[in-house]
Amino acid sequence: MNPTWFKSSYSDEQGSSCVEVANLIPTHARVAVRDSKVPHDPALTLPPEAFSAFVTHVRT
Repeated sequence: MNPTWFKSSYSDEQGSSCVEVANLIPTHARVAVRDSKVPHDPALTLPPEAFSAFVTHVRT
């Protein structure tokens, strides 16, 4: 099953800085992150706790 990707709310409208995120189905045990400009390249996959820590760090 293909993941459902969504663009980060922090990505710019011009498309130059686009990050997409997907919860990996069925367990949501991993979060995938990719650059929307190169969607066929490998995605970074993280446990939800690590992704949450990453987002918290970026926000600060």
